[in-house]
Amino acid sequence: MTGTDLGHLTYLVLLGAAVVFWFVTSHRQSFGRTVQQAMAWGLIILGAIAAVALWDDIRSTARPTQAVFADEGRIEIPRRIDGHYYLTLTINGAPVEFVVDTGASDMVLSRRDAARAGLDPEALNFTGRALTANGEVRTAPVRLDEVRAGRYVDRGVPARVNGGALDRSLLGMSYLHLFEQITITGGKLVLTR
Repeated sequence: MTGTDLGHLTYLVLLGAAVVFWFVTSHRQSFGRTVQQAMAWGLIILGAIAAVALWDDIRSTARPTQAVFADEGRIEIPRRIDGHYYLTLTINGAPVEFVVDTGASDMVLSRRDAARAGLDPEALNFTGRALTANGEVRTAPVRLDEVRAGRYVDRGVPARVNGGALDRSLLGMSYLHLFEQITITGGKLVLTR
C-alpha cells in the first residue's frame, strides 16, 4: 500500500465515522427503529449478493440440462418446470433446441432454426401440409446432413421446415424412432440406443 492509498483509506474511514456519528446523533429518539431498518436493508443487500453469487446453481435448478451418458448408451432429459422435455441437438453444426413431441410424426424445424442449420427457408419448396392445433400449415421436406446428440451421429435425417409461425422446433417420431427405447421415469425422459 502506497502513501497515497493510505491517505485515501484514512480519508474514507474519517468520512464514514463522521456519517455514522451524524446518523446516530440525529436519530437518538428513534434509534431502535433505525437499527431495525438498517438491519433489514443489510439483509436485503446480503440476499442480493448471495443470489448473484449462486446464480449458476439457481439457473441449473430452475432449468435443468440434458445429460448424455455415452458409455451407457443413453440420453437423460429432465422435465422442465413447464412439464415439457427439451433436447438440444446439433443440426449441421448448429445447436438447435427441440421440444420432444411424441404426438408429432416428423422432426419439424422452425424457419429460424432451419436458417441456423444452414437451410434457406426462402429457397425451400413448401409443398407439404400438416394439421396442427392452430390449423393447417405448409411444410417443406428436407434432409439434414448431420444430426448429433452427444456421441450419436445420424446422417440424411428426414425433417420438415414449418412454413407457419412455429416458435420452437419439434422433435417428433421420425427422429425418436432411431432409439431402441424411450422411457419416462423419475421426471426424466430417457432415450436408449
